[in-house]
Amino acid sequence: MAIDLTHPIETGMQTYPGDPDVTVHDYASHDADGYRVSAVELGSHTGTHIDAPAHVLPDGKTLEAYDIDQFVFDAVRVDCRDLGPREPVPPERVPDEEADCLVLWTGWDDHWGTDRYLDHPYLSPAAAERCVERGLAVASDTLNPDPTPTDAASADEPDGLPAHQTLLDADCLIVENLTGLEAVVDHFELRAYPLALGGDGAPIRAVGVV
Repeated sequence: MAIDLTHPIETGMQTYPGDPDVTVHDYASHDADGYRVSAVELGSHTGTHIDAPAHVLPDGKTLEAYDIDQFVFDAVRVDCRDLGPREPVPPERVPDEEADCLVLWTGWDDHWGTDRYLDHPYLSPAAAERCVERGLAVASDTLNPDPTPTDAASADEPDGLPAHQTLLDADCLIVENLTGLEAVVDHFELRAYPLALGGDGAPIRAVGVV
């Protein structure tokens, strides 16, 4: 069974603070032109998307450097719904189970489109290092594996993008803004094929196969 884990792309949808706004509007219509075409403007990290190393590393690999089958992951879902706002995922949550991708199920997609969505749990530096040791990509139903800057940030949070740097420097890809993880099981196949944009990242149609 295939399960859609993707936020739809639509005008005004939530983005990372400072990223381009998203607009989708009619460009041609049946009445005026005899066919329908939409114009879409968005950033490469819009909605449910995948990060390539080039996102944070000047000499990092771009998406076109990966074979298409490298966007299909043997994924293990880890229940992190007990974590509160801006609480780190500890390294003990990274399982020893054989897999290609750690999927963090925080339930934070319930807050999609609200200010609270920005104050999500994040991957601790130690947990990111453990993922690298195990060769795991990381996916989550949050905006970011690092803390997203807001007024609620505390002084003891990591600065910058340390989880991004650690994971992508080790060629461990990152998938952000999944939704609906309650519909999959703890071990499933995650298909995360990006749009053929190449570059630093791209929106995906994320599908869980159980």
